[in-house]
Amino acid sequence: MALALHIPRLETERLILRAHREEDFRVEAEFYATEASRFVGGPVPEHKTWRMLAMMVGHWAFRGFGFWALEEKETGRYMGRAGLWFPQGWAEREIGWTLMNHATGKGYATEAALAARAHAYDVLGWDTAISQIAPSNTASKAVARRLGASFEQMHQDPEYGEIEIWRHLAPAEIVNGGLEAYA
Repeated sequence: MALALHIPRLETERLILRAHREEDFRVEAEFYATEASRFVGGPVPEHKTWRMLAMMVGHWAFRGFGFWALEEKETGRYMGRAGLWFPQGWAEREIGWTLMNHATGKGYATEAALAARAHAYDVLGWDTAISQIAPSNTASKAVARRLGASFEQMHQDPEYGEIEIWRHLAPAEIVNGGLEAYA
C-alpha cells in the first residue's frame, strides 16, 4: 500500500513546482558530491542524499507542506528545490531554496521562492516566515533581499551552527505578490 500525498503543483513563468520523483535523486547526488552543497549539509555520499530527499517527501506527510522539485518548463530539466520547511527543532517556519549547479544565476531561486511564499501566505494562512542562511552564503542573502526579506538576528542552529535569520515581509506588506501572479 502506497502513501498518497497531496503535493500541489504550482507554476511560475519558467518553472513547474512539483512533487519530487525518484529520477531527481541522480541530479541531487551529483550536486551533493560537490563543494557547492556546503551550505545545505554537504558534501555527502549518495546514501545520505537519498535519505535527505526521502525526508523532504516525508515532510509533506508530517506537516502538509514542504519543498517542491523545480522543473524548467522549457526543457523539463530538474533545477533544484524550493519550498516551505519546518522540521522539528527549527527556529520557525521557513521559506528555503537550493539550486543545482547548472541552475544558478538565472533567477530561479527568487522565482520559486516567491511562489512558495505566496502559497504559504495565501493558501496556508501563514502570517510570517523566515529563511535561515549561512553567514557566508552571499548568493542566498541576495535572493532573500530580492524577496524583500531582511536580516533579523543570529541563531544557533543545532545542526548548522551559527546561522542568520532573515525575516520575510508579512502578507500585508506585499504588493502584487499573491499566488495569482504565478499561475
